[in-house]
Amino acid sequence: MTEDTTGTPREPGSQWYDNEAGPLVRPYAMTGGRTKAGPTGVRFDLIALVTLDPGAPDPDDDTALGPEHRALVDLCRTETQSVAELAAGADLLVGVVRVLLGDLLELGRVTVSRPVPPAQLPDERILREVIEGLRAL
Repeated sequence: MTEDTTGTPREPGSQWYDNEAGPLVRPYAMTGGRTKAGPTGVRFDLIALVTLDPGAPDPDDDTALGPEHRALVDLCRTETQSVAELAAGADLLVGVVRVLLGDLLELGRVTVSRPVPPAQLPDERILREVIEGLRAL
C-alpha cells in the first residue's frame, strides 16, 4: 500500500482516483476535448433510447474503443436504455455520454431511437364543437 500526497493510504493502481477531488481524468479528456456528438451533429435527447446493434463486432476486440465506450456498450448489452440511464449507470456527465454515443453510433455499435415528438393539439374550434355536441346529447 502506498500513500498519496496527503498521507492517506492508497491501493496500488488507484492513481486515477482521488477520494477528495474525484476522478483525475477530466471529462474533456474522455471526449478528446469534443463537445458535439460526432461530425454528423447528432443530438441525443435525454429520453432517446439506445440499443446495442446485434450485428456489431465484440467491443473487446476493438482497440479503438476506450474504457468509457466499453462501459456504455456493456450497459446496453442487457437492455435498451435511455441516454439519461446510461449517464447514471456509467457515472458520467450527460454531455460526455452524448459525445461517446456519437462515436459508437458512427462505428455502428449502437442504434438510437429518437423520442416521438409531442402530438399536435387539435384546433380549439374543433374542441368547442365536440363539447357542444356532447352537451346536446
